Amino acid sequence: MSAGVLVRRTVRGATALRGRRGLRPTPFQVAGFLFFLLMPLAYWAVPLCCDAGQHAAVVERLKTGLLHPRHPMADLPGAGSAYYSPYAVAQGLFARLTGLGGWEVVRLAGPANLLVLLTGLGRFVRVLTPRPWAPVLALGAMTLLWGTERAWWSGYLGLMSMTGNLGYPSTFAIGLTFWAWALTGARARDAGRVRYVGPGGLRGLPGYAVLGALYGLVLLVHPITSVAAGLGAVALVAGWQRGWRGAVVGRWALTGAVAVATAAVWPYFDVFALAGDDSVDAMHRVLYLDLPGEFWLTLLGLPALWLRGRRSARDPLVLMFALDCAVVAYGWFSGHYTYGRILGLTPVPLQFALAVELAAPRPWGRWRRALGRAAATGALLGFLAVHAGAVVPRALDPVGFEQPPHWPEYAWAARHIGPGEVVITDGYYASHAIAGYGPNLAAPPWPDPSLDERERKRRVAEVKAYLAPDSTRAERAAVVRRHHVRWLLLTRWQPLPDEAVVVAWSERTGEVLARVG
Repeated sequence: MSAGVLVRRTVRGATALRGRRGLRPTPFQVAGFLFFLLMPLAYWAVPLCCDAGQHAAVVERLKTGLLHPRHPMADLPGAGSAYYSPYAVAQGLFARLTGLGGWEVVRLAGPANLLVLLTGLGRFVRVLTPRPWAPVLALGAMTLLWGTERAWWSGYLGLMSMTGNLGYPSTFAIGLTFWAWALTGARARDAGRVRYVGPGGLRGLPGYAVLGALYGLVLLVHPITSVAAGLGAVALVAGWQRGWRGAVVGRWALTGAVAVATAAVWPYFDVFALAGDDSVDAMHRVLYLDLPGEFWLTLLGLPALWLRGRRSARDPLVLMFALDCAVVAYGWFSGHYTYGRILGLTPVPLQFALAVELAAPRPWGRWRRALGRAAATGALLGFLAVHAGAVVPRALDPVGFEQPPHWPEYAWAARHIGPGEVVITDGYYASHAIAGYGPNLAAPPWPDPSLDERERKRRVAEVKAYLAPDSTRAERAAVVRRHHVRWLLLTRWQPLPDEAVVVAWSERTGEVLARVG
């Protein structure tokens, strides 16, 4: 009935034999187990790409200096970097204990994150409804009902995008968010009606404090996901909490206070300073430009959400969707496009409302049959248009489905570069990946709070000047000395400076690794 356990009387007599039914796996346990077997295989089959290099670099820096890590991608101090979250520190500690590298740890994080995500989803949907098939349908809707164009961002949990971001902190944070929503919803809905016992037997104020720590952890692990997590918590409490006595207000205030305190005491960075940081707003504008093609299938959940709104204007999923849309709209009109990152969780109320509605026992009425056919058609359309390539091997692909990105790997270059040595590169793939093996970049490709954005842009300009065809040997030598550059990793289109000595090259990409300095 909820994420917790309702205290029941012992079953005796003939009725006790029926209790053995509880040993049978639920539909979601079966479906979730099969999905848990399939998804990591799809994730491991694709070379890590995109943001994975950044996360692997974070692990490498923490592996080298757990208490005082350097900047994730440059030979600079790393104090204040928001990448050094509790999640990353746990990964760094794991890397130190096992001797594994950053790329290996990010790969192994995929199944662990998936386990948190699946169990959290199951708990949350069980709070919404006791219908046994609802979590199965919610998993299907969450992974297939997006759009007919590929949505590939951290925090987007379509089947295709999960082949790339399953090992990211955002996936772990969303799994924690589902757990937090399950515990929040159970407390808000059941307060005053039953004696609630949460996981581990936490009752009363300790349970609310632990819940606050969970929200604080989400805030530290992935700050933008915490925005959606907080909106969901507000929706669940506003929708289900009854009887706003002083004690009730005090309990929820304790949850909020512990969440803030948990985030405030983290020593690696000040998460609240990120609220005024607009350094990544421009790169997120594209989120809004691709909305129709990437999200239109989620609108199949609107009829189910509308029906919930008719039953109760305070329905938590209705409130959650309204609040998420308000924040997304604020991001567009204010120019703070980073708020569009909550689009990864904005479809959840639509997807889960649809799942709950279609999990209703039969016989179905005419409109529910029509809704079910539309949802099945949409899921099939989404699968064929976007997601099939994520799970159908190329050897068995009859039509040539769109595949996940297949970025080149750079172990061939990294084996020649010492840990922490500085590299200049002109390649898009190389600039996003090479730091994950341990080297540093003269100019990091991503903004980071631990490095002033003006300094980062100055470094980018110096690298561009170094690589310019009309640069002189003296100008290049000045850049090499200033940033302690030891290596060049250049694409086949970039002329090699006269003073560089070729050490290795890639047969796949034609890139050249050369020594300078």
